[in-house]
Amino acid sequence: MTKINFRRTGGETDVIDAEDGDSVMFAAVQQGVDGIAGECGGVLSCATCHVFVAPEWLDRVGPPGEDEEDMLEATAVERRANSRLSCQIAVSPELDGLTVEIPPEQ
Repeated sequence: MTKINFRRTGGETDVIDAEDGDSVMFAAVQQGVDGIAGECGGVLSCATCHVFVAPEWLDRVGPPGEDEEDMLEATAVERRANSRLSCQIAVSPELDGLTVEIPPEQ
């Protein structure tokens, strides 16, 4: 299992154990993390799983793909340089301890 930290705007953090191979969004929805809606189920069509990846994790997470770049233009909260859609981040042992911030709205 890989630990993922979900930090909310107020500073509260949920720590979950995620299955390797699942998306960060899928793990969050399955475990009831507030603020990650994942309305489209992870098919890259809604941007309701928007997160800000902690700077120290950006290299390991990697950049968004072209389709994700397009969807990041439709987020409810202004996009940042570290914005990603959590449905596009695959859980792996290399991401153990990953920290993402959940925007105040999706």
